[in-house]
Amino acid sequence: MFLEINPLVLPDIGLVFWNTIAFLVLLIVLGKFAWKPILKAIHDRESGIEDALKKADKMKAEIAAMQNENEALLAKAREERATLIKEAKEASEKMVAEAKDKAKSEYDRIVADAQAAITQQKNAAISDVKNQVGSLVVEVAEKVLRRELSNKADQEKYIKELADGVKLN
Repeated sequence: MFLEINPLVLPDIGLVFWNTIAFLVLLIVLGKFAWKPILKAIHDRESGIEDALKKADKMKAEIAAMQNENEALLAKAREERATLIKEAKEASEKMVAEAKDKAKSEYDRIVADAQAAITQQKNAAISDVKNQVGSLVVEVAEKVLRRELSNKADQEKYIKELADGVKLN
């Protein structure tokens, strides 16, 4: 038995030849006109991606630098806030101390004025009492002299009566 060859199964040599020629022509035409622009586009795309990656790395570095700068500024702001709070406390303590000193000096002045007024009133009262005692002594002396008593005992009795009859204001 012989092997039968089906003509549909075997390729036609002319067809293979022309297909190969067409493929080679297509390859040459594509190589001449299409491969360079395609390769250039691919290269440009790769360059763009590399540039974008470089820019992304650069931005990442800038962001890290900004974060460090922000942290430094934040630390500086915290220090300034602490300083301001400390200064405000010191100022308020100073104001309170000054107010206390002022109140103490005002208190001392008021007490001194009150003591001076009391001393003045006391002296005026003593002077008034002295004047009243003096006038009473003068009245008693007048009455004693008007009444001429010959007896010393009667005179003393009369003085006692006058002294008991006198009312102090």
